[in-house]
Amino acid sequence: MAQIPLAQIHDVNFVKLDKVEMPVAGADDVLIKVAQCGICGSDLGYIAMGGLFGPGTPMPIGHELSGTVVQVGENVTQLKSGDRVVVNPEENSNRIGNSGAEGGFSPYLLVKGVAHAPQAVLTLPDGLDFEEGAMVEPLSVAMHAVHQGEVKAEDKVVIFGAGTIGLGIYCVLRYYGVSNIVVVDRSSFRLRLAEQLGASVFNASEGDLSRFLIHQQGANELMGMPIPGSDVYFEATGVGEVFNQTVNLSKVGARIVVVGVHKAPVSFDLINVLIRELKITGSMAYPSEFPKVIEMLQSGKVDAKALISHRFALSAFDDALVIARDAEQAIKVLIDCQA
Repeated sequence: MAQIPLAQIHDVNFVKLDKVEMPVAGADDVLIKVAQCGICGSDLGYIAMGGLFGPGTPMPIGHELSGTVVQVGENVTQLKSGDRVVVNPEENSNRIGNSGAEGGFSPYLLVKGVAHAPQAVLTLPDGLDFEEGAMVEPLSVAMHAVHQGEVKAEDKVVIFGAGTIGLGIYCVLRYYGVSNIVVVDRSSFRLRLAEQLGASVFNASEGDLSRFLIHQQGANELMGMPIPGSDVYFEATGVGEVFNQTVNLSKVGARIVVVGVHKAPVSFDLINVLIRELKITGSMAYPSEFPKVIEMLQSGKVDAKALISHRFALSAFDDALVIARDAEQAIKVLIDCQA
């Protein structure tokens, strides 16, 4: 039986390319020749903790991917060999690269149960390449956050965090017609990209953010004190102090969307929630956004490739991880799984 490489976590900060048997599609499944797979912040988090199952139990990773169908089970009718596709890793509870049995950092990926879950594998329209296809998953996370925030075109928006998700939120907001957007981060590298995309930016390590937001988005009043007139905040850092800062900046009736992964409990003053009548909403994954993101990319109004900072071969996976961990160098790092 032929063997192929598959990136798996084995211990804390220890991931390697294992040799595994070439998968074969069953009657309900599809086998995909993986072209591109992105390194996600959750991949880095899993590696840092030694995987979800603990050291000693290998965990496959990789879930932001595109490729070509090479084998189709007899019960799968909506796809054919040769189709260019993107994979929704959460459909059919496959949990690809996220506690499931399969991972995307490999030349070939088995997607199970596609016959009963047609949204698990979607065709990539002509005009979109595999790199754009690999960006559909993170942009779906971003789009779901925007939907959770119930954002309107006239809203004034603040995004904390200029990583892939934060900048993805910015792109989706612009696609929806929102124009008054401020992106906040501590990384000058990431803020430069946000500025190139057209955002107003603020370095959180410099100056008075409240004053800056009042200048950019107008002022409201709370108990006789001026506060920013921002309508919606996106917390995409996963840092507890940033969440508390967001709450303290908010005007009465502001909406806060938590999309960053907070790995530790966060304490905050509920009086602030009470007197400001805040609406705090969580946002996880993408219940229905995959087709909408493909449509957005097909429109040509969003340049997904602008978020790609580095490209590596699968054979150089360790080098790619080093770069992906460095916020002063990387946004989205893509892996060519055929190299």
